[in-house]
Amino acid sequence: MYDRFQEHMASELAAIEDAGLSKHERLITTPQGAHVGVSNGREVLNLCANNYLGLAQHPAVNAAAARGLQDWGYGMASVRFICGTQTLHKQLESALSAFLGTEDTILYPSCFDANGGLFETLLGEQDAVISDELNHASIIDGIRLSKARRFRYRNNDMADLEAQLRAADAAGARFKLISTDGVFSMDGYIARLDEICDLADRYHALVHFDDCHATGFLGAGGKGTHELRGCMDRVDIITGTLGKALGGASGGYTAARQEIVDLLRQRSRPYLFSNTVAPPVVAGAIRAIELVDEEPQLRQRLQHNTQRFRRGLEQLGFELLPGEHPIVPVMLHDAALA
Repeated sequence: MYDRFQEHMASELAAIEDAGLSKHERLITTPQGAHVGVSNGREVLNLCANNYLGLAQHPAVNAAAARGLQDWGYGMASVRFICGTQTLHKQLESALSAFLGTEDTILYPSCFDANGGLFETLLGEQDAVISDELNHASIIDGIRLSKARRFRYRNNDMADLEAQLRAADAAGARFKLISTDGVFSMDGYIARLDEICDLADRYHALVHFDDCHATGFLGAGGKGTHELRGCMDRVDIITGTLGKALGGASGGYTAARQEIVDLLRQRSRPYLFSNTVAPPVVAGAIRAIELVDEEPQLRQRLQHNTQRFRRGLEQLGFELLPGEHPIVPVMLHDAALA
């Protein structure tokens, strides 16, 4: 049987290669940073990591992670609710809640898991999810796992969002949840979250957003899209990651209203059936959050570099999508070339 399956897999791989879409891992020979060594011995400028604030190699984060390893051990070898919760984990959850302005936070192995365990836990077949068409794959997959009715609106289009909210009402939805990326990772577009909250109020919907590409550097205090848009006290659910601006290691979270987090702890399958985030990662992330408050110059430098990079590319004649986010899409109009 495997011979036939092997032929099928080989055909699939060949099609990907022929389309110019095959993905290849880049081998890096140094720690993550603005400049990295690669396998041919060269040092190159790194423009493709999500190390927005440079905290992946920050000495204070490294030192905190080393102390976490020494004081708390390498791993927990357990899920959270059996014997995988240290006071360190609760400290990080409290720090995230205070930073993001939510009532509680629950940690996950990744934000993909946080989104994967969100919708199925909270919503049933009587409910509806209204999702932006450019949402991250983890949101799309998470919604698929739920039994809720699905409605999709055009990217950042408030008129279409309102139309879908009306459609959900017409379908008799018990509860409605609007779900969006805070920042759309392919284009760098920032969600119109304040306007989304306005519509949520009007149509009695909940608001969820994934802020992986904003937490730590968007907004006056780096708290994210909801701070930038002035609606910190109006959102219901935030999913995010420790794997980008907040140290760049691994781990994700859902920060939300108390009852939502309480139910996730009881029923969210990625939380219940996955190992705890490792203590060194937790310790490093706690320090990273502190540094966001202590070193605002990191955000200022990122903003300056983003503007400088955009100006330079435009002067060289490159076509860029408009925006202010550090994600700077260069339009080549050729997938294979890109």
